[in-house]
Amino acid sequence: MKDIRSRAIAFGNYIVDTGATVRSTAKVFKISKSTVHKDVTERLIKDNPILYRDVKLVLEKNKQERHIRGGLATKQKYKGIKL
Repeated sequence: MKDIRSRAIAFGNYIVDTGATVRSTAKVFKISKSTVHKDVTERLIKDNPILYRDVKLVLEKNKQERHIRGGLATKQKYKGIKL
């Protein structure tokens, strides 16, 4: 993706369609999470405000749930360790 606008729209569509996090979107597109975050929070509002609104809702939901995902990851990490 050479065009920054089309890249930001592609990221936004992917996040809205899948409910993905910025980190998982970055892995799928093989690009840094900083770039994904900048594209969907700063560039997308100028190019496609309606899509930006939808992406913002998904990102807010992900932000509210991140402590749960972190707890599950820690549980999985220590599940294999016997004390």
